[in-house]
Order: sequence, then C-alpha cells, then structure tokens
Amino acid sequence: MRSELIGLDVVVLSAPYSGISGKVVDETKNTFTISSAGTERMVPKPGNDFRFTYEGVHMDIKGTEIQHRPEDRIKKVR
Repeated sequence: MRSELIGLDVVVLSAPYSGISGKVVDETKNTFTISSAGTERMVPKPGNDFRFTYEGVHMDIKGTEIQHRPEDRIKKVR
C-alpha cells in the first residue's frame, strides 16, 4: 500500500476498536485519527486490522503492514 490514506473511508475490524468507522483525517507512524459523527478517535496501527475503501474497492490491511510514516511509505521502492 503506497498511496495516501488520509481522506479514505476506513472501518476498524479488530477489537476493542472494532466498529469504529469514518474518514482518516490524520496519520502518524503508529496511529490513525478517524473522524466519525463529529468526533475524532485515535486508533493504533499495531494489533489492528483495517478495511479501507478506495474508488469503490475494499482493501483489508493489517496495521503492522503500514506501520510507517506516511511520507516514508509513499517513497518506498516497489
């Protein structure tokens, strides 16, 4: 996953955060900030699975697979 995740719709699949869904508004190396129903929740990447929607396609991704700073992930060589 090399694209920008900020702005994508996301659903957290792992307990205890399961059911949190909304739009990614910020990202750090270890967390996502998800905006939903007027509130923002910070969810750690490690130990959680996420379902992103990009152009109508759902992608399930483990948080440990994207545990990079956003700018470093985009620069990674394929």
